[in-house]
Amino acid sequence: MKLNTGRTQLYSAIKTLRLRWDETKPNWTDSVCKSFEEEYYLPLDLQVSSTLQAIDRLSGTLAQMRMECE
Repeated sequence: MKLNTGRTQLYSAIKTLRLRWDETKPNWTDSVCKSFEEEYYLPLDLQVSSTLQAIDRLSGTLAQMRMECE
């Protein structure tokens, strides 16, 4: 799998998750929802965002490396 392919799949997955969470959250208003959001959703969203940023930096570094090695 190419780096950009993996990034695209990860971005698509988190985008879908965010949409589904935005649809679900207004209808799920108990303490379990808050616990789920704090323990699972928010940490996952943060980790995926950080991972996407790291992939973008890595992609730029690899492109520069390819250019310098040609």
